[in-house]
Amino acid sequence: MFDNLSDRLQDIFKRLRGHGKLSEKQVEEVMREIRLALLEADVNFKVVKEFIARVRERAVGQEVLRSLTPAQQVIKIVNEELTELLGSANERIDFGGRLPASVMLVGLQGSGKTTATAKLAAHLKNQGRHPMMVAADIYRPAAIDQLEKLGQQVGIEVYADRGAKPEDIVAAGLKKAEKEGLDTVIIDTAGRLHIDDQMMQELVRIKKKHPPSETLLVVDAMTGQDAVNVAQTFVERVGVDGVILTKLDGDARGGAALSIKTVTGKPIKFASVGEKMGDLEPFYPDRMASRILGMGDMLTLIEKAQATYDEKKAQELERKLRKQQFTLEDFLDQMHQLKKMGPLDQILGMIPGISSSKLKGLQVDESQIKRVEAIIQSMTPEERRKPQIIGASRKQRIARGSGTSTQDVNRLLQQFQQMQKLIKQFGKMSPKRMGQMFPFQL
Repeated sequence: MFDNLSDRLQDIFKRLRGHGKLSEKQVEEVMREIRLALLEADVNFKVVKEFIARVRERAVGQEVLRSLTPAQQVIKIVNEELTELLGSANERIDFGGRLPASVMLVGLQGSGKTTATAKLAAHLKNQGRHPMMVAADIYRPAAIDQLEKLGQQVGIEVYADRGAKPEDIVAAGLKKAEKEGLDTVIIDTAGRLHIDDQMMQELVRIKKKHPPSETLLVVDAMTGQDAVNVAQTFVERVGVDGVILTKLDGDARGGAALSIKTVTGKPIKFASVGEKMGDLEPFYPDRMASRILGMGDMLTLIEKAQATYDEKKAQELERKLRKQQFTLEDFLDQMHQLKKMGPLDQILGMIPGISSSKLKGLQVDESQIKRVEAIIQSMTPEERRKPQIIGASRKQRIARGSGTSTQDVNRLLQQFQQMQKLIKQFGKMSPKRMGQMFPFQL
């Protein structure tokens, strides 16, 4: 979503690095270009005005004009102010002391609220909580069916009653969760295509009868400044404690994400970065600012790696590497581990120095990985363990079975041979160092 803004800002800073010293006139020119870049990204004009004023005040001060590295100082200031603009720090859900705690999700129809309900429940389940989802949207056709289907997918119970009023459904859901010893209830409420009094009054009634621990507003980041206006109305009329931004992996300009905290005063708590149930991330303003400025996001990358890390498999892999017994089956398993971390372009985008423009040049081809998987899966277990036995007839059979060519099979086998040569060099490395490095070499 921030690709264009990121490229623009990085281009500005690249040209800035060519100057040994900066004058006030040059700083003003940089401020003008940053201002245009933010406005083109659909950031609220009042937010841009305040942001530029803060950056300018610091950038024309002694810390930049007398610095030996003025470009780095300007980047540092922009990074700090951008972090502040996005919310300064990650804010978690405050569940309070009641059990079960309840989190009510509100928002317009089409914002991704029902899916966000399931994603949030799955996220909390992974954090060790025991959630239940309550289907309180009785108006949209198939809303309850959708939530029940998502519940089955993530292994979380859904309470629904198609014949009751929303506030009664919430009351019964809370009672059922308490009886079953569950500690968290996520409530999916009804939305509309646009804001109306009936929807707002219903949400106020639910909150009044069953005050939630927190109310989170689900906002579609691709709707631009409309998302900010919607958020402001919900804050004023219903009251919300935080925001979940959906569709942050889209190709819109991203202005809503940069405007919403300042305009509403409410923090962005989560961001949806994909369609899978695991693609809901806590929102860290400092990490997002770093991504936008092309500084990468190594902390999130590490967390993704840790979430897919299997200690038992890692120890077994280390043992095989030590004895140089790494096979195509192990190679396939490592590819599956890497895929669990998410799309490759997202993973690479978290590495410092790799901008969106560079990623376009790299042409990350997910289909190539699928092709390699198909080739290995078309082999017999013996062939995977002993690829040296694969002759011409076997290559033809594998190619037919995987829908590829014998050239593709040859290419994979050659790459694997090169990898085995590389593995021999790991023999001199300490076990701890090897265990840390090797999964990422693939």
